[in-house]
Amino acid sequence: MLFRQIFDEKLAQYAYLIGCQETGEAVVIDPERDIDQYVEMAEEEGLQIVAVTETHIHADFLSGAREFAERFDTKLYLSDEGDKDWKYEWVKEPKQSGGAYDYTLLHDGDTFTVGNIEVQAVHTPGHTPEHLSFLITDKGGGATEPMGIVTGDFAFVNDLGRPDLLESAAKVEGVMEPSARTLFDSVQRFLDMPDYLQVWPAHGAGSTCGKALGAVPQTTIGYEKKYNPMIGAAREGKDAFVDAILAGQPEPQMYFARMKRDNKLGAPVLGKLPQPQKLTVAELREHADHEESLIVDTRIDRSAFMEHHIPGSLYAPMNKTFNTVVGSLVVDETTPLVLIIDEDDVEEAVRDLIRIGYDNVAGFATVETLQRFFAKGGPSESIEEINFEDLEALRSEANTEVVDVRFRSEYDSAHVPDARNASYTRLPEYEADLPTDKTLLVHCGSGARAAAATAFLRRTGRNVKYVNDAFDNYAASKEPVTA
Repeated sequence: MLFRQIFDEKLAQYAYLIGCQETGEAVVIDPERDIDQYVEMAEEEGLQIVAVTETHIHADFLSGAREFAERFDTKLYLSDEGDKDWKYEWVKEPKQSGGAYDYTLLHDGDTFTVGNIEVQAVHTPGHTPEHLSFLITDKGGGATEPMGIVTGDFAFVNDLGRPDLLESAAKVEGVMEPSARTLFDSVQRFLDMPDYLQVWPAHGAGSTCGKALGAVPQTTIGYEKKYNPMIGAAREGKDAFVDAILAGQPEPQMYFARMKRDNKLGAPVLGKLPQPQKLTVAELREHADHEESLIVDTRIDRSAFMEHHIPGSLYAPMNKTFNTVVGSLVVDETTPLVLIIDEDDVEEAVRDLIRIGYDNVAGFATVETLQRFFAKGGPSESIEEINFEDLEALRSEANTEVVDVRFRSEYDSAHVPDARNASYTRLPEYEADLPTDKTLLVHCGSGARAAAATAFLRRTGRNVKYVNDAFDNYAASKEPVTA
C-alpha cells in the first residue's frame, strides 16, 4: 500500500492519497479544488486515481470531488448519512459536461475497494450530521484488520472537531448543543476502537475547525485516549463534555458558510487555474479608480503598507494568514481582486484564493510597479501607527474607542478596559456596530491581525490608528480587565 499525506500549510488541511501498487489504482480522500497536485503525485508513483471520497461537507475549503468527476469521470463515494438538510445535492444532478456522475452513497459499515485496499465507512457525526471516518485495511499486504482510520474533522491530534459550526458559521439555529451531544456519542465509539489504530486527521495546528489542534501530523487511538483533553472531558459525562467542547471555540471565518453551501450544492468547476494579467502602472491606476475592484496588498512589511498604500486597499500579507484574511474580510467572492505581490508568488496566491472560492483574480502588480505608480502621482494614503503606551494615553479621550480584534476567548482572559471586542475573522459582521464618529484604536495580540483589520475598517471610511505592538507589553505594565 502506498500512503501519502498532503498538507496545505495555510489551511492546515490534510488530504490523503492511498494506492494499491499491485493494481496501480488509488483513492484520494478530502481533496482540495486544484486537483492537479494529486494527479501529478499519483502519476509520479505510477498510480491512477480511480476513486474520490470525503469525510463530510467541508466548511473551510472547496472540495475537489466534483472537479475529479467532471474532468476524469472519477468514481465518487460520498456520505448519505445525516438529515435531509445536509445531503450532497450536486451529485444527483447532471454533470456540467453531460451525463450522470458515477457515484455510490455510503452509510455506516459500507465498504469499497480500490485495488487491494479496503475502505470502510464509519458514521461519526457531531462535527456535522453526515460525517464519516474511514477504516483503511491493506488486504494486499495480507492484513485482515485495519491499519488506521481517516478521521476527517471528527478527531484531531489533541482535540475533537467543533460541533458548533452549523450554528456559528452556517447560521442553522439551535443545533450547537444537540451536535455536541451527538459528538459525545461518536467519542464512545472511538473509545471502543483498538489502541494500535493510527489516526489520520483532516486538519492540524492553525485550523479553526477545532480550538487546540496539535502540530503532529498523525497519532494513534491509544495516545488520544490517554492525552486528548476533549476525550478526557467525555469521560466525565455528557454534560461535562458539552460544556468543555463548546467553551472557547474561535470565531469561524466569514467564508465558512459559503463553503458549506457550495460543497453541498456543487463547487463551480474550475478546469484550470486562473492566469491573472500582469498590470502596468496605467492599468493599476484604472483598477484603483474603479470602485468594483479591490486592491489586495500582500507585502509582508505591514509598516510599509501603513506608510504608503493605495486608498481602499485590503492588507493580506502573503504568509500563513493570507487565506484567512481574504476569506474573512472579502464577503463577495465575485469581487475582482487585484494583487500587489511578488511575481514569484502569484501562482501560490491564486491557488490559495481558488481553494476558498475567489476565482476572479483580475490582475496583479509587483511592488516595483506600485512604487512607480506612487512616483507618477497615483493616489496614496497612510495610517498612523501607535503602540500600547500611545493607546493608553488616547483611550480616555471622548472621540476614541479601542477595538480588540482577537478571538473572544483571548479578550475574555484579559483586555484593555472598555475595549470593544470584534474578532477579525467576523469583522464584516461586527463592523456595523462600531462607531463611525470616533477614531478607532485597533489592536490584537501581536499586531498581525490588527493590521488587516485596520485596513478593512479604513476602507469603510472610519478614522483608525493601528496598534503595532504586543498585547503582552500592555498586560505587563497595566492591569487589563478579565471577563
